[in-house]
Amino acid sequence: MVNHSAGLDATFGALADPTRRAILARLSESPDATVGEIARPFAMSLPAVSKHLRVLEDAGLVVTRREGREKLHFLNPVPIRLIHDRWIDKYTEHRVAALADLKHGLEESA
Repeated sequence: MVNHSAGLDATFGALADPTRRAILARLSESPDATVGEIARPFAMSLPAVSKHLRVLEDAGLVVTRREGREKLHFLNPVPIRLIHDRWIDKYTEHRVAALADLKHGLEESA
């Protein structure tokens, strides 16, 4: 049996930090960015941004590719999709609406 919770724990842990979420948002708008390009809008040093990127890489949310002397960073949406499929999709509108209707019906009949 594959232990998916370790991967999900790393993903949730990486997403818990607002700076890392902002970095992911930046990469979704500007793929193949260098550390310098990613760091530009943030008030932090390049090593600090690199540490955040390392956490995102370890969680599988960012993948990198070397191009000459530059290291390019890309958003990997797969771990986020896995969270969606496992945790969020369960609570989509039609299911939540059915539960709310049931709750209201039971309250009215009580």
